[in-house]
Amino acid sequence: RAEFGDDWVVTRDSGGANQMRLKTVDELRDRFEVPGGFLLVEGQEISDGSEGKPLHFNVFNPAELVPAQGGKNIRQTVERNLAAVQQQAESSGRNMLVHINHTNWHWALTPEQLSLIEGTHLFEVYNGSTGCNNYGDSAHPGMDEVWDIANTIRLTQLDLAPLLGVANDDTHDYFDFTPAKSHPGRGWIMVRADTLSTDAILDAMRQGDFYASTGVELKDVQIGPEEYVVKIAAEKGLTYTTQFIGTRIAHGIPGKPGIVLHETTERTAVYAYRGDEIFVRARVVSSRM
Repeated sequence: RAEFGDDWVVTRDSGGANQMRLKTVDELRDRFEVPGGFLLVEGQEISDGSEGKPLHFNVFNPAELVPAQGGKNIRQTVERNLAAVQQQAESSGRNMLVHINHTNWHWALTPEQLSLIEGTHLFEVYNGSTGCNNYGDSAHPGMDEVWDIANTIRLTQLDLAPLLGVANDDTHDYFDFTPAKSHPGRGWIMVRADTLSTDAILDAMRQGDFYASTGVELKDVQIGPEEYVVKIAAEKGLTYTTQFIGTRIAHGIPGKPGIVLHETTERTAVYAYRGDEIFVRARVVSSRM
């Protein structure tokens, strides 16, 4: 017989011993989903590796399990896994999406390797789990720098679309909220979608109509032909600094990747394009400690 707890199902076998299993997605949907209010989207993490490096991928809305594909080297392994997701989406007719996880975990992918990826335009620029090296070290760039290097290469050498960064808390711990644990609420994305549905959310992510956050909330983001506008949903008592970051090009040669093009403390931050930018992104930092 089964007894439903808050987060699990405890079953007793014929000998009276307790066994535990996680609830199914359908069981969780019955309990938590609210039409127009709260939605669960099924997902899977593909865990693979090559050349001694872990290579992980998050799949949104899979039709069934996507097995790890393997490969003879890092690039082939990444491409084979991304292709397997695309093949399942096409064969099932299902709206699916995939992104590359924590490339600085065990220094799995260099910026140059990341720049070559064609099977997805999404990757984790922030992962809240411990050990993911978001800020790099003396020998490795942090994830912001990884992003800028990879996009400079993609846009100037490879004629590929820019990579877009997602944030993820990668939760493993739910009860002990300490810096040494991987608890909920450290990273997420905010999506602009017209309805609360899986298709609308994934379509918006596919189009880049979202932003990654570790705490700051925005009212709006407007990217026009002449300027880039970020409107901050400011909290009382906090100050905000917005940096517009990008890479410039001169005489056909890209400059240093990821320099600060403009900085402001206004709650509506505006950057007017100069015309020599290869790309521009915005980073908003609050005074909350």
